[in-house]
Amino acid sequence: MTTQLQKRRARVRAPEFAGRRWLNTGEEPVTLAGLRGKVVLLDFWTFCCINCLHVIDELRGLEEEFADELVTIGVHSPKFEHEADPEALAAAVERYAVHHPVLDDPELTMWRQHAVKAWPTLVLIDPEGYVVHVAAGEGHVDALRSLVGELVAEHEEKGTLHRGDGPYVPPEPVASTLRFPGKVAALHGGTLLVSDSAHHSLVEFAGDGETVLRRIGTGERGRDDGHAPTFAEPGGIAVLPGHVAAKVGYDLVVADTVNHLLRGVRLADGSVTTVAGTGEQWRDETDEGTARDVALTSPWDVAWWEPAGAVVIAMAGNHTLGLFDPVAGTVRRFAGTTVEGLRDGEVTEAHFAQTSGLAVDGKRLWLADSETSALRWVEPDGDSFAVHTAVGEGLFDFGHADGAAETARLQHPLGLAVLTDGSVAVCDTYNDAIRRYDPATNEVGTLAADVAEPSDATVVDGELVVVASAAHRLERPVPPGVTATLVEGASQQVTRPATEVARGELDLEVVFTPPPGRKLDERYGPSTRLEVTASPESLLVDGAGVGSDLTRRLVLADDVEHGVLHVVAQGASCDDDPAIEHPTCLLTRQDWGVPLRLTDSGPTRLPLVMGGMDTPDE
Repeated sequence: MTTQLQKRRARVRAPEFAGRRWLNTGEEPVTLAGLRGKVVLLDFWTFCCINCLHVIDELRGLEEEFADELVTIGVHSPKFEHEADPEALAAAVERYAVHHPVLDDPELTMWRQHAVKAWPTLVLIDPEGYVVHVAAGEGHVDALRSLVGELVAEHEEKGTLHRGDGPYVPPEPVASTLRFPGKVAALHGGTLLVSDSAHHSLVEFAGDGETVLRRIGTGERGRDDGHAPTFAEPGGIAVLPGHVAAKVGYDLVVADTVNHLLRGVRLADGSVTTVAGTGEQWRDETDEGTARDVALTSPWDVAWWEPAGAVVIAMAGNHTLGLFDPVAGTVRRFAGTTVEGLRDGEVTEAHFAQTSGLAVDGKRLWLADSETSALRWVEPDGDSFAVHTAVGEGLFDFGHADGAAETARLQHPLGLAVLTDGSVAVCDTYNDAIRRYDPATNEVGTLAADVAEPSDATVVDGELVVVASAAHRLERPVPPGVTATLVEGASQQVTRPATEVARGELDLEVVFTPPPGRKLDERYGPSTRLEVTASPESLLVDGAGVGSDLTRRLVLADDVEHGVLHVVAQGASCDDDPAIEHPTCLLTRQDWGVPLRLTDSGPTRLPLVMGGMDTPDE
């Protein structure tokens, strides 16, 4: 039997595993040689990356379907310094319910060996130890299902398939009132409502933050409405104005993050209603319409903002801000282009990077843009709105440095609160710190340190209440009267290796091969799209912009040594069977932020694999 996979396969032997330690194996090491006879899927991920978290969820069904033949190995390749901390990684593996072995690779050894250029990247290895397919980004599970099915059939016929249990060993469960709580809201009656993310529910506390009054949700992962509701890792909570709540019949909007939904909560009886989203993740260009008909993607936080007259949605999954109008029952995109980056200006042209925290101060909406380690804000600007950056430099710059805002640094902040003096408290999550930005002086200080992954905060009677997510509790870490403590920290950059390329002309090639049984969909025009930008903009002399070809000749500046190439690619493929009257179609999309180092003798070709194998002509 000759399969489509055999016909297009490049015989590349996968290297043996290398890293610091293993998780989810009972502390036993795993070797690739010991997995001979199994189909092996490497998932290169890092726990700050929302797209990586999407892939972990996408793979659950595939892992269950091929439980006897497939072994998934999560290769954790950290972006931020905090993610290289072994305790932080262990917490993340529990937090996101990773149910397969994880290789801790803080030095990115496996990343280099497999020439990975993006989080997440999936590498499929056959039972004889050869790499047969590579895919960057998310949305590849249908293709993987076909490919794994082919490999199982092929190697069963050859006698090289070994069925049976893999090396996964589940960790011991831990009991606590909260488990990796995400966000907090102060309710009108003086109580505190917390999204208990890993317990898939909401918990209402008395004002002391310790006495539990009630739990909303059964604790099971799901999306049921009613008086026994279920959630999937809920996040932000927006309290609606009284006149709006009276019209719509619920008091709160909750970002049900992993369900890609917004849920309405009525406080009188704890009943829950789905108010926005389809339950499917956004993957196309439709982002406006009736709220229940528009797909969302990982809504991380929500806030009522009067200048917009709606609930702002921090759409971490596609780097945009959305607007949900509870009265009209509509959703639309408010800001961002879906390109991940840091660019200010008019809201529809701005770039964001996994916005994860919102806070309102009158006409100013503050944003924690986690992947650029930035504090930003939106405010009215004539007939539109404008985006500004207070702290932050770009996708690969972070640190813990106080002082003037232009040189201060944060590390993956997730939450914000406006203090009584008009300054902004920043939950500087990966620095385990609470920072303070003062708009009056344009300076940053540190209010508290040693707070375990703070993810949100609110102000109660002038005191800051913080969600210490990795400590599984609410804390009040800032003593009364403390306004700032200077930290003599330092700026840092991501240690991910830069890709060396030649100055001048560079051939960019996005590799995309439709999965078995599919073909490129040309029925309604071009089936592929490529968008290229750069930071700094001067890096690209020619080749920026949008086109339909997945290859493009770029011209890089002669006087720039380092920069980041931002590439967004997508391809539409459909069932390749003329007998199917209504073929199923799939849109594959990936964005890369590729750090470049320009030299006189570097390669003149840059391949980025979205799906398939890179097999350039010799």
